[in-house]
Amino acid sequence: MKKFGKVGAVLVTLGALSAVALAGGPVDQQLVIDGEIEMITRTEAPDGHPLDEVISGWHYRTGETRALEADTFENPGMLFVEQGEAAWNKIEGTEGKSCASCHGDASESMAGIGAQYPKWDADSGKPINVELQINKCRTENMGAEPLPFDKGGQKELTAYIKHQSLGTPVSIDLDAGDMQSWWKKGEEVYYTRTGQLNLSCASCHEQNNGNYIRADHLSQGNINGFPTYRLKQGALVSVHNRFRGCIRDTRAEFPAAFSDELMALEVYVTWRGSGLSVETPGVRQ
Repeated sequence: MKKFGKVGAVLVTLGALSAVALAGGPVDQQLVIDGEIEMITRTEAPDGHPLDEVISGWHYRTGETRALEADTFENPGMLFVEQGEAAWNKIEGTEGKSCASCHGDASESMAGIGAQYPKWDADSGKPINVELQINKCRTENMGAEPLPFDKGGQKELTAYIKHQSLGTPVSIDLDAGDMQSWWKKGEEVYYTRTGQLNLSCASCHEQNNGNYIRADHLSQGNINGFPTYRLKQGALVSVHNRFRGCIRDTRAEFPAAFSDELMALEVYVTWRGSGLSVETPGVRQ
């Protein structure tokens, strides 16, 4: 039996990736939520994008999975959105306030807001995403403790807020503050190979999107459906959880959630999906 060296046993190059990939491709179908909300799931890429067209991950899933997202009653992620609504109305902190105390009806005050994040935060001098904005509001306005990563209702509240933008095209402002330099840093993270498997985000989601590797149909890796419900995990999954999971799968050490590295990556990957409708909560395998 042939034996492999310690490195040879784990190192997978792009050539090897291509060798085991089977041709697939996004399906030609339109996503309409509840037969009413027509979603933009394929659109022309923004200027400077390495691809000509950006495509939602919905197109790469099985027919059964696509059908789940098209029906909010059947979408398992909506259970978490309902929990997020409860969190929106929950009074916490020394100021005796809830999110609703300041923002009122989320269907009105948050409409289209989630499609604009991450955005520049002048106070911290960094980009801020919905999760960090929630914590900023909690500490500064509610006198409440910040929510720890993926705990205390953070995913659910984020999903509830972003769900109010369902159907709204993703559009972030790269001209605000120093967003351009964070975009550039995120691009560097996206193309940097890491781990024992020597893979980058681009290895799968740009160079092999549309192919099957094992049982996974590789999409472009757009994040317009996050937080998203993953059937594999039977749970709602946040975007930084997915980033860390992908990095872990390259057998590399993954950064902390909301670290500068992952915030830069979120800026860049969000931009890559510009023009796609917010699908939160998306349904993926």
